[in-house]
Amino acid sequence: MEFQASDKTCLTWSGDCLVIGVCEESLPLAGMMAELNERLTGLLQDLIDETEFTGKDGATATLRVGKQGPVHKLGLVGLGSVESLKPETLRKAAATAARLARKEKCSSLGLSLPVWNNDPALTAQALTEGSILALQEDSRFKSDKDEKANPVQQVHLLDLAGQEAAVSKAQAICEGVILARELVAAPPNVVTSVSLAETAAEIAQSCGLTLEVLEQEDCEKLGMGAYLGVAQASEIPPKFIHLTYKPEGTPKRKLAIVGKGLTFDSGGLNIKGAGSGIEMMKVDMGGAAATLGAAKVIGRLKPEVEVHFISATTENMISGRALRPGDILTASNGKTIEVNNTDAEGRLTLADALVFAEKLGVDAIVDLATLTGACIIALGDDIAGLFTPDDGLAQEISQAAEFSGEKLWRLPMEEKYFEGLKSLAADMKNTGPRPGGSITASLFLKQFVNGTPWAHLDVAGPVWIEKEGPYHSPGATGYGVRTLVQWVLASS
Repeated sequence: MEFQASDKTCLTWSGDCLVIGVCEESLPLAGMMAELNERLTGLLQDLIDETEFTGKDGATATLRVGKQGPVHKLGLVGLGSVESLKPETLRKAAATAARLARKEKCSSLGLSLPVWNNDPALTAQALTEGSILALQEDSRFKSDKDEKANPVQQVHLLDLAGQEAAVSKAQAICEGVILARELVAAPPNVVTSVSLAETAAEIAQSCGLTLEVLEQEDCEKLGMGAYLGVAQASEIPPKFIHLTYKPEGTPKRKLAIVGKGLTFDSGGLNIKGAGSGIEMMKVDMGGAAATLGAAKVIGRLKPEVEVHFISATTENMISGRALRPGDILTASNGKTIEVNNTDAEGRLTLADALVFAEKLGVDAIVDLATLTGACIIALGDDIAGLFTPDDGLAQEISQAAEFSGEKLWRLPMEEKYFEGLKSLAADMKNTGPRPGGSITASLFLKQFVNGTPWAHLDVAGPVWIEKEGPYHSPGATGYGVRTLVQWVLASS
């Protein structure tokens, strides 16, 4: 799909489908919209009247103009009030427009939306992101592929001439999001610890990053007993992935992004039972997928920040070597963990990954993990939980998420809840009581960060949805990539 930042307007563009973004205050028609209505012999006003279109956020209306004029089909997308207009509004409107064009089998689409906050670059970026992400379809594992599923070949961003760099930036970001989607959506017999390491190698080679993959023997030498305890039952070897991006000059900041990389989670000997969603545990590497997606984008955009992308990848299986409830593991910082539930394995892999990240001497660490069902109960499917003792880092991540349109909510880290993790035999247990499960999980992780600003994102809900989203089909969402990228870019 080709994008063009065009100097044409809705009055001068010609093509298959013209979609105009309309704010509530734009009605009744005036200015350029009134002129367009006149050129279309009143058809625009007729469309508004017949559909009772008011410009309400998300409202749509379409009309077949005919093949004789410069525009064959006309669409309207409501943007709500001018005061509430933001980049996410434009992103969603572009997604809606792209889907309208696909439904109408149009090969060319002209997007005419207002410039947000006098920022044509950000406007062009938002429109490009929304269009690409809305039209992406994943049919890799279907034998009957519809080669004409997306007829839209050209998207023209009207009245946004000169914003080619913003379009390219958006395309790079979407590449990372789509990579994360495809990794999460792929079955666990396709995406394994070995294949994730191969994906990391491809990113390193194509985007100018360096790659270190620690094998089991390397992890043993570093004392990663928590991570290796989870990995020991699998026939597939664990791969500890460490990708590094370094700018050409002196970096303005040094950051680490850590993603949980459980390619399949059976629950171990505490096996997931009926109704547990075990068949969907391919998504348990959603954090690693976002980490690799962000690595690909950062390698393309090359900010002035050093970034380390880390994931302790494995699967949680059952065999004669399986981790047992009651076993005690020693993490790489020397802390001991009594395993009272083998289905709380992600935090064990993250423990050693966080210790590794902090030893790099970074300025801040953010981890992402599909960590707890409790977070889904608290926040639902659309919102990630943000946990951090650092108010400054919380603000950075929240602002990045707001900019990117990815929803999260900061939850408390109530220190007294750590009482539920105390063990008679070890420094801590890996799970606490059921109440506040996402909080106790974050308090567990906190034991493996010693002073470095750190934030934990529990993304168990938003990495996968069963319904169609604003700009993604049912399935993997690629959640986290855009927030991580924006966080890094804002640090540049």
